[in-house]
Amino acid sequence: MDIKVLGPGCPKCMQTEQLVMDTLQETGVAANVEKVTGTMDIAKYGVFGTPAVVVDGEVKSVGKVPSKEDVKNWIGQK
Repeated sequence: MDIKVLGPGCPKCMQTEQLVMDTLQETGVAANVEKVTGTMDIAKYGVFGTPAVVVDGEVKSVGKVPSKEDVKNWIGQK
């Protein structure tokens, strides 16, 4: 599983990245997590609001910090 957290490094972006990491650790799901900070790299996903989360190439969340339940659903841990 490949998860990308898109954002320039703002507090909400860092909070989203930490939430994803904590949820993966809590559920024991293995995933590659990458932080994407470049404006042009973020735009390649068609995302114009951050933070955003992309799971296996699919944009799951834009412009808000997702809930832990959202992350669990995305990684198949309902």
